[in-house]
Amino acid sequence: MRTIKNEDGFTGLEAAIVLIAFIVVAAVFSYVVLGAGFFTTQKSQEVVHTGVSQTSSSVEVVGNVYGIASSTSVGINQIRFDIGLTAGGSPVDMEKTVLTYSKGESSAPAYLDFGTGWTVTPHGGDTDDLLERGELFTILVTVPTDGKLKANDRIRLEVRPPVGAVLGLDRTAPPQIDKVNELF
Repeated sequence: MRTIKNEDGFTGLEAAIVLIAFIVVAAVFSYVVLGAGFFTTQKSQEVVHTGVSQTSSSVEVVGNVYGIASSTSVGINQIRFDIGLTAGGSPVDMEKTVLTYSKGESSAPAYLDFGTGWTVTPHGGDTDDLLERGELFTILVTVPTDGKLKANDRIRLEVRPPVGAVLGLDRTAPPQIDKVNELF
């Protein structure tokens, strides 16, 4: 008598091992997918919060923009205007704010330094350089020597807070230069 060995059978223990392997692989895969989903959700939340902070800390001009001439023959050598926070805006550090000045359509903007190229005077609050809710700052810009404003000259000023939207001011000098001129 001859004995035939057939080891092709699939026992319950082997089936349990294969089933456990499938479950482990599925668990690892689901963990990776969930982790990627949580990461994506977190990134989208960061984008929304950054967008809200970018738009909520903008500044706006309050009142008119004036050009001041030390001599009517020299032209306008200083520009003065008041700024405040927009509704719901967060405080703006004026020392970290960048101000640029350009004259005419084709001139490159000049970056003006805080304290020398332009200064701030706080009104209606404390005396620091942080523009907060309810405060009003007067900005006095010293026009660069090569950029003095004559009659009908056009300028562009940009106030760039460290966070938030840029405030662009496009103004034109009046046809006749006086000591104090409203820029339109």
